[in-house]
Amino acid sequence: MGRRAVGSLWAWCAMGDGAVGLKLQRIDFRCQVRGVRRGFRLARAADEGGDGLARDHEEGIGQRAQIIRLLKPYDMFGYRAVIGEDHFTSCASAFEPCTTYRVPASVFLTLLRQNSDFCYQVLVAMARDLAVAELQTINLTQKHIRGRLAESLLTLKNNYGLDEDGCTLSMYMSREDLANMSNMTTSNAIRTLSQFAQEGLISVDGRKIKLLNEEEVKKISRLG
Repeated sequence: MGRRAVGSLWAWCAMGDGAVGLKLQRIDFRCQVRGVRRGFRLARAADEGGDGLARDHEEGIGQRAQIIRLLKPYDMFGYRAVIGEDHFTSCASAFEPCTTYRVPASVFLTLLRQNSDFCYQVLVAMARDLAVAELQTINLTQKHIRGRLAESLLTLKNNYGLDEDGCTLSMYMSREDLANMSNMTTSNAIRTLSQFAQEGLISVDGRKIKLLNEEEVKKISRLG
């Protein structure tokens, strides 16, 4: 169950010398697999890969959550602070029931030191996360409300895909989470969604959002 839950992490661990099987057995013995309910706040001091959808967020002024990263199945989080020997400034919480795989920091650091291929894959993951963070900083600081919300809708589509109808976002996100992701108040998110719906760009049914005119949404995001 554990190896299936953590996915890419095990693929990275499998790179290297012939003692891989024994190393993975030792890691299995040290790690914890657990199921968590929707909304459960995952531990800060951990490196976890999971089967399910979650968000990585930080609390700002007034304990308002700022979503800094959307986690897909098998994504890792928390490793930057472990590598940098830094405090954990963010935490993750589940969008839906998830299976998580907790890797102790000592085990993770040992893998980095002893397996160069694994270390390279972690560097690639960190570089990609940094690129996303840089783009997010530009989007949140330079785009207007409509542009930010349009960008968030496209991000949900790119990260989680669409339902079978080909236009409904697979992630049914609450208005509060969508606002936190777009760096705006919940009331502004609700008002802007209503404007998009009136303009025929989307349709809204509870938490379900259907992209009716994706090209126009992309144009709003691009123009900011």
